[in-house]
Amino acid sequence: MEEPRKRARPGRAPAPAGRTARPRQAEVARLAGVSQATVSLVLADKRQGPAISEETRQKVLEAARSLGYVPDPAARRLAAARNNLLGVFSFTATFPTDVQHSYYPFLVGVEREAAERGYDLVLFTGSSTGGAGAAGPDALNRVRLADGCLFLGRHAPAQELRRLVADGFPVVHLGRRDEPEGLHWVGADYVSAAREVVDHLAALGHRRMVLIREDDEAPASTDREQGFLEGLEAAGPAGGPGGAVFRSADPERDLTPERLRSWLADGVTAFVAEETDTGAAWRALRRAVAEAGIDCPREASLALLGSPPADLADGPEPTGFDIPRTRLGAAAVRMLAALVAGEEATEPLVACTFRPGVTSGPPPAIADR
Repeated sequence: MEEPRKRARPGRAPAPAGRTARPRQAEVARLAGVSQATVSLVLADKRQGPAISEETRQKVLEAARSLGYVPDPAARRLAAARNNLLGVFSFTATFPTDVQHSYYPFLVGVEREAAERGYDLVLFTGSSTGGAGAAGPDALNRVRLADGCLFLGRHAPAQELRRLVADGFPVVHLGRRDEPEGLHWVGADYVSAAREVVDHLAALGHRRMVLIREDDEAPASTDREQGFLEGLEAAGPAGGPGGAVFRSADPERDLTPERLRSWLADGVTAFVAEETDTGAAWRALRRAVAEAGIDCPREASLALLGSPPADLADGPEPTGFDIPRTRLGAAAVRMLAALVAGEEATEPLVACTFRPGVTSGPPPAIADR
């Protein structure tokens, strides 16, 4: 969860040297110590919706005066032209409507909640004209056709999201993001879920485990790693060659049968892989285990922090957890609808469901007693 931000006192602050851009509502919000939604309501002089105290109203107005904030008339016209459309932007080549796509359950929750709230959806993909791969500062401008937009994807363009947030356009990212500041997001509690999986392995007797993950800084991956390491620390001595975490930009190439055998020889008894959009870590682990002729779970236990890709779902059910994708999609719509209405928007992290599976058992030293 994010740390609560300290509230700043409104006051007169000199403009940065050489500044030419007009102040934005996000800056007014930071100076006044309130949310951007509150600033929008005060500056638009909207009396309906959530009650705003006179003290807060004056803080916002004083902060706006001190920064020299002048409302953008074009933005004001856009804000008034609500059309009951919510955008959904997927950073994929085609929109994920295949029921086997990992994003599809998210969209089920999005559609159901949007329909219940009286919104229609407009769908965007990263490969369409002017999409996420387009150059220039206005690559995502077309999402402004909607009243607000949900974004799905591990690697969304932070600069373009930052521009939307700074302009006060309602944006929600489906999945935790550390930046840009002020971006709203909904997410699953991957830290607790990963820790629960490690706790399960530790209860079986495992003390030496390796996490296999892709080499990036996506928050969903770092959260899983944090939970994995917390579980290892609670279980007792752990680690292995190169540490307890194996990161690779290309797991299919780097996770070899020889490497697995080397880890087993050094006392590792369990391998844990993260789930990603590609499923690369789990695919690589399954392939390496098969090629090494490792008997699972007699010789080594396997676990997956998430669900297997659809094309591998017919294999043995892996120990791990299931992500509540449909509930997350609905939560994202609730948050976006609140932002569009100019209300405060918060959603708790959604808990994942532990899955015992059949790929884990006691380590060999215990099983052979």
